[in-house]
Amino acid sequence: MPESHEAPDDQGPVDSQAPDGVPLVRAIGPKLLILFIVGDILGTGIYATTGAVAGKVGGALWLPFVIGFAVALLTAASYAELVGKYPRAAGAALYTQRAFRLPFLTFIVAFMVMCSGLSSASAAARAFAGDYLGELVDISPTLVAILFVLALAALNLRGVSESVKTNVVLTVVELTGLLIIVGIGIVAVFAGEGDPGRLGQIQTSGDTGYAVLTGVMGATALGFFAFVGFEDSVNMAEETIDPTRNFPRALFIGVGLTGTVYILVALVSSLLVDHRVLEKSSGPLLEVVKAADVSFPPELFAVIALFAVSNSALINIMMASRLCYGMANEGILPGAMGRVLPHRRTPVVGIVFVTLIAVALVSTGEIEGLGDTTSFLLLCVFAVVNVTVLVLRKDRVEHRHFRTPTVLPVVGTIATALLASPLTDRETDVYVRAGLLVALGVVLWAVNRVVMGIAARRR
Repeated sequence: MPESHEAPDDQGPVDSQAPDGVPLVRAIGPKLLILFIVGDILGTGIYATTGAVAGKVGGALWLPFVIGFAVALLTAASYAELVGKYPRAAGAALYTQRAFRLPFLTFIVAFMVMCSGLSSASAAARAFAGDYLGELVDISPTLVAILFVLALAALNLRGVSESVKTNVVLTVVELTGLLIIVGIGIVAVFAGEGDPGRLGQIQTSGDTGYAVLTGVMGATALGFFAFVGFEDSVNMAEETIDPTRNFPRALFIGVGLTGTVYILVALVSSLLVDHRVLEKSSGPLLEVVKAADVSFPPELFAVIALFAVSNSALINIMMASRLCYGMANEGILPGAMGRVLPHRRTPVVGIVFVTLIAVALVSTGEIEGLGDTTSFLLLCVFAVVNVTVLVLRKDRVEHRHFRTPTVLPVVGTIATALLASPLTDRETDVYVRAGLLVALGVVLWAVNRVVMGIAARRR
């Protein structure tokens, strides 16, 4: 069992302070932290990519989600040790810098996290404009997706208070939608509906053992998109009461709850709907509602799903714009990225920058490709995080904290690296899209270095 230690006081090992010496308010308790983590994970992945996962693996739709659940728990264990050891905001970038002391690598990790948020938000925009909205109105999906991104940018510009309040409401709505699917499945089982035989059918692009392996790995890599989000929660460490005690528990409970719900939803989806029908839909859970012999209005579920994917996009655009702002203030990105809207106190240039990238992604990608891009970027980051746990074992801290068994980050490193590798038979455009996003960041970093060098010489 993992070794868990308590901090010596109720506020954690240290009081975190902003650069001006004013500490952040520790207002997030255990229950609110769990809700925040659950809300971070739930969303577009399960609502929109379930069909694409079914298309890769067949009726055994539950299998990729079980494997993804295990990989998420392994990485969550690494985050639990690191956030307890270093209860600070900045997440993966902080851990990478402490472990390797290579600013450029730290920048790459931070920028990949930001880009994963943008590709996730773009996937959510595509999902919003797909079959869920099509159940209500008939309008151009690309136009709707672009307008959707612009609307979220406007909400972000208005203020963080409005964004956070909206997030709480949408989290409750999206969880309700998934519980409705589980409830439909329970009723269906007792009524003798569905085809249990489908649950054991693995149908990939080939029949050889290698083809089955790569097919399942590809489905898992895409399905892992549904589990991302918990890594963002570590940025709330400085505002959490006793983070060394509360974060490990909250991470495991949050990932455990969402993983369990996801597996149940996958089982119900495969039980009630053929994988070929799911594969063709950008609103696969809507197909489950229609297939069930339960009088639940598909239009109402479509509205719930629209709220769910909206929440994912909102959280990710918020996260990406704040990362831009933070990196600008640290002198990593051009200083203009740190400019704030005077009356609203929101990072206006950062929001505009990430919105333009999101619009570009929406215009050139579909749900499956954008979701797979998100998974690929974060799997690369998670592989680094799992390694940093081992590297930082030599760095001792004064306070007691959660320590995960060494075997878990080792297995986590191997698992995340494999799921990020070409063995998953991932589409080439995913690598191209991810490469272009990171290349954009490298260009910005280089330009900033040149500008700062010129300014230093003038002084």
